[in-house]
Amino acid sequence: MAILQSERNVILGTGPLGLAVMDELLARGRQVTLVNRRGQADEPLPDDVKIVAGDVTHPDDVARLCAGADVVFQCAQPHYDEWPEKFPPIIDGVLHGVSRTTARLVVGDNLYMYGPTGGAPIDEDLPYAANGRKGRTRALLAQKLLDAHAAGQIQVTMGRASDFYGPRVRDSAAGEIVFAAALAGKTINVLGDPDQPHTYTFIRDFARALVTLSEHSEAFGRAWHVPSAPTVTTRQFVAMVEGTVERPLKIRAAGKLTVSLLGLFNADLREFKEMMYEFEEPYIVDHSQYQAAFGNGITPHETAIAETVAWYRQQPENV
Repeated sequence: MAILQSERNVILGTGPLGLAVMDELLARGRQVTLVNRRGQADEPLPDDVKIVAGDVTHPDDVARLCAGADVVFQCAQPHYDEWPEKFPPIIDGVLHGVSRTTARLVVGDNLYMYGPTGGAPIDEDLPYAANGRKGRTRALLAQKLLDAHAAGQIQVTMGRASDFYGPRVRDSAAGEIVFAAALAGKTINVLGDPDQPHTYTFIRDFARALVTLSEHSEAFGRAWHVPSAPTVTTRQFVAMVEGTVERPLKIRAAGKLTVSLLGLFNADLREFKEMMYEFEEPYIVDHSQYQAAFGNGITPHETAIAETVAWYRQQPENV
């Protein structure tokens, strides 16, 4: 197993995943530069982290900011309701910019490209069969990156996670609608059938996996499903949150009709309607290929939920 030089790292995007990757790199003693449009972060950064302004849709910006890097982590993304229009320019800018450097590219990805599986476990060998516009967009972009690697333009690998949760994660099916609501003693709004198995990924496990992929030559040229704690139902997940906040919690499930109606007033829910299958049938992610190659690297849900609750408790709106 060849270990690659990964001293100098550039992270594109300063959302929850980008900052979780930053945390993991710093824990390994690596140099980190963050890139976003403003050149400013929404939270105080460690003194040894540099943040610069750049537009990742412009290859010239990307090439300039990533010059001299060993690894570039692509964690930037547009707002959820703008993916089909704004994600392709981001990936094009990153691909063409990083390909003008000597850096390797590691992409934080999701599982939308596969589409519904009828409850069958989701592994990396499934075809890209999504019919919705966001799933088709993810499939198109993933194939473009893999084709560029195969053509020798760039070294790229992708780590794919399920719905994630953890510190800094707000806009997620397991984000503030679960954790902030739990701390406020409000009813937890969940999607679909809460008794269907559903894989949830702790964001620190996601970040750890991306950094691990960046360090191994055999990781490049393909996508990997990052490790997640054993799959539970959404009801069981909320029960673990309930045990951590030490107060009874009620669940209110929203089916496709409810999501459609609420989508008239909420752009994110309107966009999410095509993804409801994730919560209407078993959604079980298989990460055995990653585990065989690189080990497991998972945090038990109980531990991860406790860390997430602790983070939410520190936020001004919850104090």
